[in-house]
Amino acid sequence: MKPIRTWVYVFTLIFFCMLFTGCDLKKQEPDVYLSLKVPMLTQRAISDPEIESAGEFLEKAAEAYMEEHENVTIDITVFSLTEEEASITDCFDTEDAADILYEGYFNMAGYVHTGRVVPLDDIITENIKSDIPDSLWNMSKVNGKTYMMPYLSLQNIIVYNKALFRQAGLNQFVSDQPEIQSWKLEEWEEILDTLAKNRPDSVFPMIMFAKNEQGDTHIMTLLRSHGSKFFDKNGRFQVNTPEGVEALSWIKEGYEKNWFPKRCENLEMVDNVNLFSHGQLAIYISNNTALAFDGLDVGYSNFPSMDGKGMATSFVTGFEVFDNGDPEKVEAAKDFVKFIYETEQWLDYSAGGIPASKKTTGKYQGDISMLEDFYNNSANVIDFTGNNPNWRGVRNAFWPHIHALLEGSETPEEAAAGIDEDCNRAIEEGYLSSKLHE
Repeated sequence: MKPIRTWVYVFTLIFFCMLFTGCDLKKQEPDVYLSLKVPMLTQRAISDPEIESAGEFLEKAAEAYMEEHENVTIDITVFSLTEEEASITDCFDTEDAADILYEGYFNMAGYVHTGRVVPLDDIITENIKSDIPDSLWNMSKVNGKTYMMPYLSLQNIIVYNKALFRQAGLNQFVSDQPEIQSWKLEEWEEILDTLAKNRPDSVFPMIMFAKNEQGDTHIMTLLRSHGSKFFDKNGRFQVNTPEGVEALSWIKEGYEKNWFPKRCENLEMVDNVNLFSHGQLAIYISNNTALAFDGLDVGYSNFPSMDGKGMATSFVTGFEVFDNGDPEKVEAAKDFVKFIYETEQWLDYSAGGIPASKKTTGKYQGDISMLEDFYNNSANVIDFTGNNPNWRGVRNAFWPHIHALLEGSETPEEAAAGIDEDCNRAIEEGYLSSKLHE
């Protein structure tokens, strides 16, 4: 009878263990809490029409991951584009620090140089590596290590209101085809002058803003319109040249010729969004995920350039993992990112933008609007960051000079000199403070 009593004791012990501690016969993994942060980004998915934003995509992916990993909780915070510093850098070394960030590389690249972003090469399998073009992997690396995982890209171009063009008598510039046009610089001036002369008081020809750093990369692209290279061979700002000053003068003259909304130095980019959406702005800036506007018939063009071929900018969006001092959280965060890239369903959500995944691109190429046009237009894409370690610092230094130029407190020459001095100081500060996670 002794063996029977022994087994009774064993089963009783197991019963009470399960009853009072919730344990099962499996080894319990420690609970892990992850903070995933994402700015308010429009992101549509062909595979799921309900998705309108990056936050919604990540909510669904996180729910699926947590179903498979009951010990992991992923909390998603969506922050305003104007709250980047408050949401990321100001939260370093606090309970609110991000473990995972999903956003555009132009901000993410700077965080790599804080030493808090971990390399991700150990989660990049051969299948993941071969599915993404080398050009995107090269953009994701610093000193040979991969710190950012490319998910999709957005190509920024000009979008114009066809009805406002026709009302102003600019029919010859309106295309009836879904194509990306390019206009010569003198044609741009003809278009803007004509729109300025033939418009109601509440309608304006072209986007312009300078209240803060939001959208500043579009203004930087306009500063290349008269032939400026913008950066020197070392990636430093080089706006204070005859070509750079001429572009700044062009913008200032445009302000005086009513090309832009009134008092645009006090407007944000979002104010221009509202004007365009309500038919009060003829020329706006958009990308390949936002080609349609409710109630508006729109056409597309590149940014102006001297050679007439035009320019565009490309924004890569992806993932980054931070080390906040907890190795278990780092490993769980990396595993979640790997889960996205190893699961066809979640790679499919990149189709709406231009997917980083070649398999996803091939699967949806017939459904992604103007995909071939944007691929062909990649030859006109320019580098707008110069691959420097402090792009946020640069952005904070740049926009005040555009504000001053538009309000009249700086001349084009003064603005050009100030941009070079202040932005290059920010770049140097970035290099001096740069450190990488090992």
